[in-house]
Amino acid sequence: MSDSVADQDVLQGWLTRLEQSAPAIRMSLDSLEPVAREMGFQFDALGLRLSCSVVVVGGTNGKGSTCAFMESIALAAGYKTAVYSSPHLLCFEERLRINGENSTAKDWIKAFARVEKAQSACESPLSYFEFVTLAAIAMVDGSPPDLAIFEIGMGGRLDAVNLLANDAAVLTSVDLDHQAYLGDTREKIGWEKAHIARAGRPFVVGDPTPPASVMEVAQKQGGLPCMLGRDFSFQGDRQQWSWTGRQQRRNALAYPALRGANQLLNASSALATFECLADRLPISQGAVREGLAKVSLPGRFQVLPGQPAVVLDVAHNPHAAGVLAANLDQMGFYPKTIAVVGLLADKDARGVFERLHPRVDAWCLADLSDAQAGSRARSADALRVILQEVLSASPSDKRQGLPPVEVFIDSTPPEALARAQSLAEPSDRLVVFGSFLMVASVWSVAQKIGQAPHAPHAH
Repeated sequence: MSDSVADQDVLQGWLTRLEQSAPAIRMSLDSLEPVAREMGFQFDALGLRLSCSVVVVGGTNGKGSTCAFMESIALAAGYKTAVYSSPHLLCFEERLRINGENSTAKDWIKAFARVEKAQSACESPLSYFEFVTLAAIAMVDGSPPDLAIFEIGMGGRLDAVNLLANDAAVLTSVDLDHQAYLGDTREKIGWEKAHIARAGRPFVVGDPTPPASVMEVAQKQGGLPCMLGRDFSFQGDRQQWSWTGRQQRRNALAYPALRGANQLLNASSALATFECLADRLPISQGAVREGLAKVSLPGRFQVLPGQPAVVLDVAHNPHAAGVLAANLDQMGFYPKTIAVVGLLADKDARGVFERLHPRVDAWCLADLSDAQAGSRARSADALRVILQEVLSASPSDKRQGLPPVEVFIDSTPPEALARAQSLAEPSDRLVVFGSFLMVASVWSVAQKIGQAPHAPHAH
């Protein structure tokens, strides 16, 4: 049932107030547990305990896709599901899906009021993400599903989601991002992220080469590691792929609806998690096939139909940019690739550009303004300076015989996309990436590029 305009307005009022009064990030969980207890939640030795099976998913990249795979497969198997993830792409209600459908503004309003009442009673300060996460936990608890999947927002050890007791934890990947909060090496970041492991519970590690700190923390926490390459693996050819676990095999699988070679890593982690939970959530081969075929997640190497081709990807750190580069290489030949990019100020723009620039013939850089991004705003001109340094340092033989790379700057993402479209022939491709904010800003316009005037397009 859709929300009324009044409900939408009330929800927006709540969100505006939270954005203005609560810090976005607070690296401490000291205030969280008292508020949760005041709300009536019960705790055991592993954390806040819900009545359903709980899976917590952490990692630098691939979290959202792994959650989507688990959700789609569980729904195909007939289970009731809840998925909490962040940030949202198009609307706030995306942050919590119940049985595959976005949550409602009305439910968020009720949950926010419950959190605020408990917070006032405790006089405990909460960050924006902590407040929203407690509201989501309350909504899941009131549902309740058979399987609740919670995505870590940032890091792991001090993330609000880590308040939960989990029945299995998943670590998708460890790479450099949020270094100001998590550390400047994979070892430090892995140490933070691995703290989602729980004593006596499966800890699925989908990173092919996890830092040593991950296993050290898992051992200290008492988690039960399930490792890619040791406890589960996958292989494939051009037509199909297969997955092998400790006791199960999933043979002759069609490639998932989410595009990109890296998605097999994420799907494999999802299947390993289900194998670990097989005693409480058995999954048939038919459900796996149906779930892989129906899974969807906007903005993850999403290729829109039409000419020129349009690729939407929320890649915003060097590791994700490297995956995007590999996926672009597998798309086939395009005479020209035009990148449309906006990056927040706390992202490693140099690392992103270094991984993608050999594949790009023209760059359309967009401001992410104060109004859009607040303190994390970054101008297109600031990006241009970094990009030009990367291009100047690049060996010229990589583009031998090709025209010079063009760089343009625009004041808004839609203007940058319009410029890119004006530069493209029907046989070319446009690649929009850099952040959730960037992709969301051009979403409605991008859907129509390259299509006949009256053609239906995705929403």
